Amino acid sequence: MQILLASPRGFCAGVNMAIESLERAIRAFGTPLYVYHEIVHNRWVVEHFRAEGAVFVNDLNEVPQGAHLLYSAHGVPPEIRRKASERGLKTIDATCPLVTKVHTEAIRFAREGYTIVLIGHPGHDEVVGTMGEAPDAMVLVKDLFDVDQLKLANDAKVAYLTQTTLSAEDAAIIIGRLRERFPKIAGPAREDICYATQNRQEAVKLLADEADLLLVVGSRNSSNSQRLAELARSHGVIAQLIDGPDDIDLGWFRDEMTVVVSAGASAPESIVEKCVAFLCGNFRATVETRCIRLEQIRFALPDPLRAIDRS
Repeated sequence: MQILLASPRGFCAGVNMAIESLERAIRAFGTPLYVYHEIVHNRWVVEHFRAEGAVFVNDLNEVPQGAHLLYSAHGVPPEIRRKASERGLKTIDATCPLVTKVHTEAIRFAREGYTIVLIGHPGHDEVVGTMGEAPDAMVLVKDLFDVDQLKLANDAKVAYLTQTTLSAEDAAIIIGRLRERFPKIAGPAREDICYATQNRQEAVKLLADEADLLLVVGSRNSSNSQRLAELARSHGVIAQLIDGPDDIDLGWFRDEMTVVVSAGASAPESIVEKCVAFLCGNFRATVETRCIRLEQIRFALPDPLRAIDRS
């Protein structure tokens, strides 16, 4: 067996920032420390922080007045910020800056009188947060069917935005249909799909021709992990999304095959290493890393945590 490790894989700059923020907040303010929604969409990360004393909530009524509350990497709608302020919560905003960029664009387009078409997955934390910025000016589409069902005049003043963790290929197709329907549609100055999502998708796409099977390490509620598996399948490769080595079925493999291993942007490298070790322990495998691009982006910590560093 040959194992090809796709690189880049795993944690992106936004996830690294969010995780470091929660680690530092726990050290600085103690526990329980409350987090609105999962810090990132990964079971291992969430379980680790629960053991450290983090409490993940979906309702601010679960947070005692005056407590510390950290916003997850996916962002929150303005209504949540307002309620947190009313309850006197000490907030730490670990929203990924690339998500914040989409929020800012939504506010700008709404102020300029556009109807905003947001391309994304219904119910995803990031989508909920973005739509909350301009709920009366925004409609959500997830596919070409939704685009065709839009009840807007062809000459309407329309703009589009995208969830940051979409498949770049799928988003391009949907944007193309939007441009067909609305030739004057406005969009962001730069595409909203994040650099890390695109890099991981590009690595999978480039390695697909060599793969007999592709393993994506990531949780099922991770949008970008799901997209990696879907991308591999669209290129004719059998792909399995796994949370960790316990999800691996030896029946998927044979001794002589090439297995590509990637990981979603919220999956820890330690879990990737355990999956590779499991395969090496069951097959005479060689391991090779294939790097298609170096990532050196780093995001600053939220203000309250930077203030601690300065004190």
